[in-house]
Amino acid sequence: MKYRLIACDLDETLIRSDRTISERNIEAVQEARRLGVKFVPATGRGYKYLGPVLRLLGLEDREGEYAISYNGAALTENRGNRVLCFEGLPFDTAEKLYRYGLDCEVGIHVYTPDALYVRGIGKDEWEYLAGRTEAFETRERSLEFLKGQKIAKLLYVNTDCGYLRQVEAGMGELAAETEISYSSGRYLECNRKGVNKGRGLLTLSRYLGIDPAETIAIGDNFNDLSMLQAAGLGAGVANTPEEMKPLCGYVAQADYNHGAVAEVIGKFVLGR
Repeated sequence: MKYRLIACDLDETLIRSDRTISERNIEAVQEARRLGVKFVPATGRGYKYLGPVLRLLGLEDREGEYAISYNGAALTENRGNRVLCFEGLPFDTAEKLYRYGLDCEVGIHVYTPDALYVRGIGKDEWEYLAGRTEAFETRERSLEFLKGQKIAKLLYVNTDCGYLRQVEAGMGELAAETEISYSSGRYLECNRKGVNKGRGLLTLSRYLGIDPAETIAIGDNFNDLSMLQAAGLGAGVANTPEEMKPLCGYVAQADYNHGAVAEVIGKFVLGR
């Protein structure tokens, strides 16, 4: 199979624990691009904060190059961050999620196209965010301060994943209004129902006239699973959770700190 597009998660997949991208990964991406293969970051981050990553990969402000962000809520062309598609949370759903998070005493992130607002996060989470994205602290007990603005997604923060599962179990009817996924061993992510990275990949493939069978998706966690299942080849890195690995078409021997993305590109695109 000749692959024409690679959609790749960033944190814990392409980006190492020291928040850098290895030269091995950069070289593999650039070699694939020289063959005409598109490389598309697919991330939970907002597109506004992808500049440093796109710059390293030679994709910053480039026409005809794209990014999937907010777990699929936004599809943008890198040239001027031109928004092609945005499917955020309805305000009423976001408000209910926010209030439920307050009741559960979890940290909360609220993403708009322009900013990330956080409430109730600790020092560990501030350190985790540093160098990844800018965040503004709020102490509001309602999202009324964002009324009229677009809300891309909302997530809950707790490093006890078992507790996050309990939070999900207690959502009741609210869960039916929400696309739920998990990432980074600390986040329960909430998107608009039906919005995920897989849908983002299929939307972009259709826009570019690329058969989904000609795509590769690379990821490490459950917020990537829809994308891995939508792609022609879904590849997990070695640090993918064990319960998710059987759902991957390929599992790299390397983890995110040791060139897993380069391994996948080398094997399936460069023929090494």
